[in-house]
Parts: sequence; structure tokens; C-alpha cells
Amino acid sequence: MAERLPRHAISLLLAVLAAGSLIAINEIGYTQSRQALDEIAEYTRTRSQLNRLMQQVVDAETGTRGYLLTGDPRYLEPYNAAVADVSQNLDGLRAIYADNADESAILGQASRNVQRKLAELELSIRMRKQGNEDAWKFVLMTDVGKEHMDAIREQTGKLVATATSRMEIGQTQVHRTLAFSRIGIAAVAFFALLAFYLYLRQTTALKLAGERQQAALQQERDLLEVQVRDRTATLAELATHLQQVREEERGHLARELHDELGALLTAAKLDVARLKSRLGTQSTPEIGQRLQHLTESLNAGIALKRRIIEDLRPSSLSNLGLTASLEILAREFSERSGVEVTTVLETVELDESRQLTIYRLVQESLTNVGKYADAKQIDVSLRNYTNHVEVEIRDDGKGFDTRKMKPSTHGIAGMRHRVEAAGGKLSVYSQPGQGTRIAAMLPKPASPPDTAAA
Repeated sequence: MAERLPRHAISLLLAVLAAGSLIAINEIGYTQSRQALDEIAEYTRTRSQLNRLMQQVVDAETGTRGYLLTGDPRYLEPYNAAVADVSQNLDGLRAIYADNADESAILGQASRNVQRKLAELELSIRMRKQGNEDAWKFVLMTDVGKEHMDAIREQTGKLVATATSRMEIGQTQVHRTLAFSRIGIAAVAFFALLAFYLYLRQTTALKLAGERQQAALQQERDLLEVQVRDRTATLAELATHLQQVREEERGHLARELHDELGALLTAAKLDVARLKSRLGTQSTPEIGQRLQHLTESLNAGIALKRRIIEDLRPSSLSNLGLTASLEILAREFSERSGVEVTTVLETVELDESRQLTIYRLVQESLTNVGKYADAKQIDVSLRNYTNHVEVEIRDDGKGFDTRKMKPSTHGIAGMRHRVEAAGGKLSVYSQPGQGTRIAAMLPKPASPPDTAAA
């Protein structure tokens, strides 16, 4: 009896273990089946959402074409409803595919094509409302809309096919789990050990694969950072070169206008003067008026020629220096715009390139003030220091929020590039209602070594 107790205990223990294993197998089978069924339901909803997205795009296109062909605003109701629901639908799909990079990339392509399609439809509707018949008909007859729809169909088809495939995988998983549950107690231990072994092996393999993937991603990220830095430096050099080429072309054009057009206008003015002197008192009042009008037109042409030449390449910069050129620029701007401009300009010693950079900076700043600032007073200052030069343009206009400054503000971007290409730094300070201050610091060129002392 005493010897049987351990055996019964062992048997009971084995029975308990067997029962526990069976219950575990059944629970695992139930959990897997439930998970598979939940995934099937999720993939079904995903498929329905993809089909609804496709239907919304088709409804938008159908309503747009109906409106374009008939002009009846009622046809825009499906378009407006589809446009209102597309963004919400896409947000839901992005949340579904957020954890899957491949399918998220496909959804991203589909989303961009949907946005392009809606933009095309909106453009057609706007041109139709504006009465631009030729334009919306041209857009309607092109293959752009068909290409967008084909791309949307292809990408949503891929996602639907993936969801369907995973539904089939889920159904297969349910059948497999049910079949596995019917095997019974005989294979419990074997399959438990095998599952544990496979789990360990898979976990180890996934860990090693994850580490390799992280190392590859880090290497690729480092390579991309190097490429981005190199490309940025190349583009900056190209922009600087193009800017220099543009200034050279402007200077060449200014010289051509000064030489060729100036000679023609001067010769014409001399011819008019000879005619007036030869006619003398014999000319009629009408001829005298016409000659006077011709002289005034030639003078206006000469003044226009001078203004164009100064805009292209300020001659005062090379003839009178930077300080005088900035004073002339400020005075002419004040005369044209009626805005009072105060200048505090110190004499500086810079090379021609940096002088032109400062001149263009002040010129562009004054132009922006005249266009947008609605200012009454402008202060322009140029200060000379030991190793650098500072230039500042301040106005009392309406200002703006620098945090909301768009990347497309090419005027400020161009000024910043000019200053940075010269080795300097540009700063823009502004707040709504408090005016704007543009400050630039440019280093002085290094002095050449004193060879005479050597």
C-alpha cells in the first residue's frame, strides 16, 4: 500500500499533466481559432473599406463627368460626398496598415494617386465653373485621369488580394487548429516539446534577423546621411555658380545696352538737334511740336536705358563705391515709393563680390518693404568692424510671423544664399505689427601676406 501511493501519485500527476496538456491544447486551439476569425473579420472590413474607397473615387469621377457634360450642379452631390469621405477612409486604412511597411507603401502610393485624381477632378470642375471650356475639355480628353484610375485600381487590387490571401490563410489556420485539437492525448507530449523547440529556434532566428536588419538599417542610414551632405554641398556650389553666371550675364547685358543702345539713342538725339538747327525759324509749329515730342521721347528712352542698366549692374558700385551706391539706391527708392529712408553708412573695404552681395541684399530688402510692409520709415545702416561688416535694414511696417515663413519665400531664401555663399550669416527678425529687421554679417577678406618685409 505504501509502495502504491507513489505510483498513484505519479499516475495522478501524469493524469493531471495529461489533462492539463489537453486543456492547454484545447485552449490554444480555441485562442488560435478566435484570433484567426478576428483576423478574417478584420481583413473582411479592410476589403470592404478598400472597395468603398474605390467606389468613392468612381462616384467622384462619375459626378464630375456628369457635371462637366451637363453643367447641372446636382451631379456634384456624389463628388462632394465622396471628397468628404475619402480622407476619413484613407486615415482608417493608414491606421490598419501602420504596422506593415510594404502594404503601407502601397497604400501611400494609392493615397497619392487618389489625391492627384481628386485634384484633377477639382481642376476640371473649377475650369468648368469659370467657363474655360477648352481647358476642361482638354483635361477630360487626356489620359491622365485614366492613368490615375488604373494606378488606383492596381494598388487597391493588390491590397484586396493581400487581404483575401490572409483571409484564406486564417481559414486554413482554423481548420488546422481544429484538426490539431482532434489528435488527442497520445501526441500531446511530442507536439508540446516540438512546439517548444520550434519556438526557441524561431525566437533565436528572429532575434538574429532583427539584429542583422538593425545593423543594415544603421549602415544604410549612415550612407544616406553622407549622400545628403554631399548632395547639399553640390547643390549649394551649383546655386552659387549659377548666381555668379547670372551676375556676369547681367553685367554683359548692361554693357551691351550702354554701348549699343546708348550710341543709337545719342545719335538719334543728335540728328533731331541737327534737324531743329537746320529748320530754324522756317519750321511750322506742328513740326516744332513733333520734334520737341521726339526729343522728350528720346530723353525718356535714355533715362529708361540708364535705369535698366542700373538694375542689371549698378555702375555706381564700380565708379563711386559701395557707400555712395547705397545712398543713391536709398534716395531713388524713397523718391519712387514716398517712404522716408534714413542711411547710416560707414566706409568699408570689401572686394567686388562682397560689395555686390551687400548691394543686392539692400536692394531686395527695399523691394520687399515696398511690396509688402506698408512702412513709413526705413533705416539702412552699414557698419565697419575689424574682421567683419554688418548691414542692417529696419522698417516700421506691419511685419510677419517668422515661424510661419514658407519655404517658397524665394526672396529671403535668395538673400540668405547670397550671404552664406560669401561666408556670412543672415538673420531675419519680425513680429506682426512690429516691423521687420534684416541683419547680415559678412567677413572681410583675408589680407594678403606682406611680401615686402620678407
